[in-house]
This record gives sequence, structure tokens and C-alpha cells, in this order.
Amino acid sequence: MSELGSDRQTAWHVLGAVLRAVRDRLPLGLAVHLGAQLPLLVRGLYYDQWHPSEQTLKARSAEAFLDHVVSGLTGSRLVGPEAAAQAVFHALAHYIDPNQVQNVYQALPEQVRLLWTSGGRERMEPAA
Repeated sequence: MSELGSDRQTAWHVLGAVLRAVRDRLPLGLAVHLGAQLPLLVRGLYYDQWHPSEQTLKARSAEAFLDHVVSGLTGSRLVGPEAAAQAVFHALAHYIDPNQVQNVYQALPEQVRLLWTSGGRERMEPAA
């Protein structure tokens, strides 16, 4: 909320849209492991409308990933998809186990990882 300057409802909508875009891009096992790390209420948002038998999203470009975020933001107060993604990536890096965050980060395409590290956010370097 504080990063996007939005109300709770918008922030919740943004969180869900970005988490589902990430989830849909991850291999099945990693998507489940990430879901297990989330608080119970956020976990429900994460798994909403998930059909794990379907193939993962092939969003290789940042643009395709952000298009998926935009489709999840339909009906919400106007929030830029890049700012939305960066805010959620920042929250994940802050609240989720660093090893799990590293696994998620490495599974994302390079262009999507660049969204994670842009805007002055913490850099995701391989664990030593």
C-alpha cells in the first residue's frame, strides 16, 4: 500500500494479480513451494483460479508478464503494472525465506528478473 500510494482494496488486488502472474510462470513444484511460504490469507489469494494441470505461462518477455498482470488488474484503480510488480517483488524479498525468493527469482525469465531489480530494489544475487 505504502509503495503504491493506494488503499487496502487496491493493494490487495495488486498483490493477487502479481502473485498469480508469478505463480503461472513458475514450474508446478516451485509454485507450490512458494504458496506454502505465504501467510494463510495471501495463500488463498495466490491459489485463486489456479488450474495446476494447465501448462505454465510462457511469458519470456517483461511485456508478456506485465500483460498478464494487467489482465489481473481489470476493474481495479489504475495502477501501473510495472510499479505493481516491483512492489510485490519487494514484499516477497522482504517477507519470504531468502532461499525461496532466490529459487523463484532464478526461475523467472531474465527480462522479468530485470523488473525485480529495477527501481532501486534489493538486488537478487545468487546465494554464495
